Amino acid sequence: MKRSSRTVKEDLLQEVTVKAVNRILTDSDGFLRQMQENIVKAITTADTMSPDSIQARLDELQKKLIRKVNSKQDYDAIADEIFRLREQKSQAEADIRSREEPRKRIDELQGFTGSQQSEIIEFDESLARKLVQQITVYDDHFTVEFKSGLAIEIEA
Repeated sequence: MKRSSRTVKEDLLQEVTVKAVNRILTDSDGFLRQMQENIVKAITTADTMSPDSIQARLDELQKKLIRKVNSKQDYDAIADEIFRLREQKSQAEADIRSREEPRKRIDELQGFTGSQQSEIIEFDESLARKLVQQITVYDDHFTVEFKSGLAIEIEA
């Protein structure tokens, strides 16, 4: 009986996934160290002010705004800056949340590699869904990208 090309492709992708996961297991320290370095770089290159420092500036401006209103002075510039800082604070909080996701993925991968006693020998769909973001197919190799941000090349 001839297997469908879809089944052959699925089998190949499953085999590539198993190889990539096993590559992480055999050199888990190196891969995890690389991911942590990437996250540290991403965090240190983020040049947004912290939400706390933005809030401190907002508090200052709100006091100035009240003084200007009470003395019937023009306060448009202060109000504009308050609106701008509120947007900036919202963006800074979103940036912090988005940086938390890779940290969680690294923790998951560390937990997996730490609990795994040996290489895996067969494809596990739930494990693949949990760890693998995407697989890119090239003529001579595959690139398996994990949700943690790590990418591994597997020869075809």
